[in-house]
Amino acid sequence: MDSVTQSFQHRMSVKLWPPIQSTRLMLVERMTKNFITPSFISRKYGLLNKEEAEEAAKKIEEMAFAAANQHHEKEPDGDGSSAVQIYAKESSRLMLEVLKRGPKTQEDEEVKTVDEGSAAVANLFDISGGRREFISGEEAEELLKPLKVPGNSYTRICFSNRSFGLDAAHVAESILLSIKGQLTGVDLSDCVAGRPESEALEVMGIFSLALEGCNLRYLNLSNNALGEKGVRAFGRLLKTQNILEELYLINDGISEEAARAVCELIPSTEKLKVLHFHNNMTGDEGAAAIAEMLKQSHLLEDFRCSSTRVGLEGGVALAEALGSCSHLRKLDLRDNMFGVEAGIALSKSLFAFAGLTEVYLSYLNLEDEGAEALANALKESAPSLEVLDMAGNDITAKGASSLAACIMTKQFLTNLNLAENELKDEGAILIAKAIEDGHDQLNEVDLSTNAIRRAGARLLAQAVVHKPEFKSLNINGNYISDEGIDEVKDIFKSLPDVLGKLDENDPEGEDLDEDAREEDGDVEDEDELESKLKGLEIKLE
Repeated sequence: MDSVTQSFQHRMSVKLWPPIQSTRLMLVERMTKNFITPSFISRKYGLLNKEEAEEAAKKIEEMAFAAANQHHEKEPDGDGSSAVQIYAKESSRLMLEVLKRGPKTQEDEEVKTVDEGSAAVANLFDISGGRREFISGEEAEELLKPLKVPGNSYTRICFSNRSFGLDAAHVAESILLSIKGQLTGVDLSDCVAGRPESEALEVMGIFSLALEGCNLRYLNLSNNALGEKGVRAFGRLLKTQNILEELYLINDGISEEAARAVCELIPSTEKLKVLHFHNNMTGDEGAAAIAEMLKQSHLLEDFRCSSTRVGLEGGVALAEALGSCSHLRKLDLRDNMFGVEAGIALSKSLFAFAGLTEVYLSYLNLEDEGAEALANALKESAPSLEVLDMAGNDITAKGASSLAACIMTKQFLTNLNLAENELKDEGAILIAKAIEDGHDQLNEVDLSTNAIRRAGARLLAQAVVHKPEFKSLNINGNYISDEGIDEVKDIFKSLPDVLGKLDENDPEGEDLDEDAREEDGDVEDEDELESKLKGLEIKLE
């Protein structure tokens, strides 16, 4: 048993307590945001106003810090990991109390929310509703008529989901020229669908010329199959954008040449907070161009570069450039071909992301080595992490120890996705032990397709069933025996909707290791195996 336990231990010599001041301030900021953001709890108890939220967050942090510090003083030679856990658990517990208490002035806050929402709607002109369809010049005249009203207050327009031909584009051109001085947001996503390339490019050019020189903070050109030609068709618009805060180029056929064109045309990304490049064919060379943009985007909060065919070299380039983006809150690099080395490179940048709340790193070929490096980095950063997605990375029980040590410290975690790995019972039990205490905001766990058997499934179910916000446990596609299925269903008998489907579970499923052990006549009874695996320890030092 000692040798098995040792194989799952992860040791580090880093001193974890006390946290630096910026980490404490980041926790206060994160709690404040949670208090003022609509959620399942706020729908029941109401939202706090900003002033009340800030006051409550500061008091909670001070109380949690005092409790953790008092504990740490009793074990001054420790690495501080237990103090970190108490700090996180106390913060989570006290925060839940405040959320359930609700706002002191709930009626006033409801009126304020309605007023702010009404103002936002009044400033947005949106024709994207209804069926996706071609529009003629006459239809464009009718649709865009409100924009011609003198003194209108529209600052954002959305032409998405309507395909503009040349006649419709020329109608829009004169209108856009007349209002571009007041525009701060433009959504031209999916605005030339089904048009021949030559016509689509000409329409893009008309829009680009009409909007040239406007000072946009938001620009969405997604779903237009741009390629390099399309990017350059929007060149006159892009060249005049110096204060962009949000840029979306999703599903645009952004090749390496197109990515270089984007980098070349946009004069400044210094104020950029959101950059999305999902579902393109950017590749390594294109990723290098995007990396150059990232190096200048010091305020970036939300970066998505998923499903873009980026390999090792591009992954390393992006990882290193992201080190400049210390304000990052959401990172989505899913479904690329990074590999271990790119994962390790990314881990070195993660230390800069104290405010990270969502990280999506699934299907990156990380394997144990890359996953361990990332887990170790996340453990020492991102104190308010809410979403951790590392599915489909060939992570085994060996890598689960580092993951579990990281997860144990993330008491604000709401969503954990480790599907399609190779954790088996050993890894699943480590994860179960990591989430069984605290984690009161956890609502979704996915460990499907991990060769988990009865012991791992049972402990996972027991770890989450009593959590107040929990909504979904997915352990489908594993090797759980019929007896194990019955046990898990019994654990959730009062919450049947929380347990996901088990239609792809294979009670007879076996992996190569189990086959080999059976040939040696050394297969252990599942209850005996569970008893031994329960002794596995998660090492935080």
